[in-house]
Amino acid sequence: MAQTKRTIKKYPNRRLYDTEISSYITLEEVRQLVLDNEDFEVRDAKSGEDLTRSVLLQIISEHEDKGQPMLSPQLLSQIIRFYGNSLQGFMGPYLERSLQVFLDQQTQFRSQLNSLMGQTPWTMLNDLTERNMDAWKTLQSGLLDTAAKVVPTAGTGRSSKKPG
Repeated sequence: MAQTKRTIKKYPNRRLYDTEISSYITLEEVRQLVLDNEDFEVRDAKSGEDLTRSVLLQIISEHEDKGQPMLSPQLLSQIIRFYGNSLQGFMGPYLERSLQVFLDQQTQFRSQLNSLMGQTPWTMLNDLTERNMDAWKTLQSGLLDTAAKVVPTAGTGRSSKKPG
């Protein structure tokens, strides 16, 4: 049986209602759903509009205000500059791929640390460096292919990429 996407309704009073458990939940509980890799969406209770991105951005904003932020003002400024830029459509997939490569490398590194027995640290680091370089070259190649599809065609100001 295919599992359906969990629906959370957001009401005008800013309360969040989880339809799966028939109860109101907090923003921190939505964050826990993310940490648990739960597939969910947040919908406006009245209009049905998808508010998932807005709620996720709110969670990020609240956590950036607490403790040690991950997103520096310089990084946020650079991201803002991409809005309206001809490469705006390229930036999202680039960030997603970069983060995925980072997560893959982290998993690989942890795995290699667990199997360190019998290897010198230098051998392990050399192997990891070679694999990371290969992964980075593959990522860059894919991003360059994507960028070639997004770059505007001469004279029209329009992207050569067809919508859809």
